[in-house]
Amino acid sequence: METIAQLIESKGGQVWSIGPNSNVYSAIEKMAEKNTGALAVVTDEKLVGIISERDYTRKVILDGKSSNTTLVSEIMTSNVITASSGQKISECMAIMDDKGFRHMPVLDGENLVGMLSLRDLVKVILQNNEILIKDLESYINA
Repeated sequence: METIAQLIESKGGQVWSIGPNSNVYSAIEKMAEKNTGALAVVTDEKLVGIISERDYTRKVILDGKSSNTTLVSEIMTSNVITASSGQKISECMAIMDDKGFRHMPVLDGENLVGMLSLRDLVKVILQNNEILIKDLESYINA
């Protein structure tokens, strides 16, 4: 597996999202329900941001705000770096590492088609490395 499209397909293509006018409590509740660390923030089916557990802890809890009265739009990251479905997994891993974030929305044109996590990318890279090692061992032992 080399491209983001292949990874998104293997994950089933589920994208969990929330609107910018929802309160942060609803976002955290949905993250817990879906067992994810981030949600795409969507308006009229277009990506307008991303909200993560990290945003919550740093911009709500540490600032002494209320989850019930703070809106997603107040704490979301709006200048989102995205991946395209045709990008290579290694490229996205390098971007996430360089920029220091753990979740990256995937767009096909302007359509939101998936969400990557650092865990997803590490898992694929480890699987690819295991296959390479087995192939090399077979070659050496032949």
